[in-house]
Amino acid sequence: MNLKDFIRSIPDYPKKGILFRDITTLIKDKNAFSETIDQIIERSKKHDFDKIAAIESRGFVFASAVSYILKKPFILLRKKNKLPAEVHSVDFELEYGKATIEVHKDSIETNDKVLIIDDLIATGGTAEAAAKLIEVSGGKVACFIFVINLFDLNGSDKLVKSGYKIENLIEFPGH
Repeated sequence: MNLKDFIRSIPDYPKKGILFRDITTLIKDKNAFSETIDQIIERSKKHDFDKIAAIESRGFVFASAVSYILKKPFILLRKKNKLPAEVHSVDFELEYGKATIEVHKDSIETNDKVLIIDDLIATGGTAEAAAKLIEVSGGKVACFIFVINLFDLNGSDKLVKSGYKIENLIEFPGH
């Protein structure tokens, strides 16, 4: 099964000049969604990890299923002010402004090896912030697994240059 066939491309969304890669067409197809989870699990077997984290919000779709199947703890990396207990925070730059992601302080213990799953990597700003958040919390990033890599936006290259391991299932140009 070619998972690329299940990704809808929407021009000029959310603004002119952006070609949005929509995963909703993949997750609504039971066979394509199952194949995606199976491929993530297969790639995760190459890495040693204790916990799974996902970046809000589309990463949750994939990571929760993988966490359930592998019976690994699942950690939410959320936007600012979405978690009720004490948090670690990391600020980062986006193409259109600044953002913050947070994790509960009790989610990650010293030296926990964390697999980070997300739906897509573009410029890498959010993924880089997620890695910093895991590290500030005392953990180590075991690997990133992305469903989609927008290869010409160089986010995955940035992460690799910073020493992180990357896996992705599908590649598209970002434009």
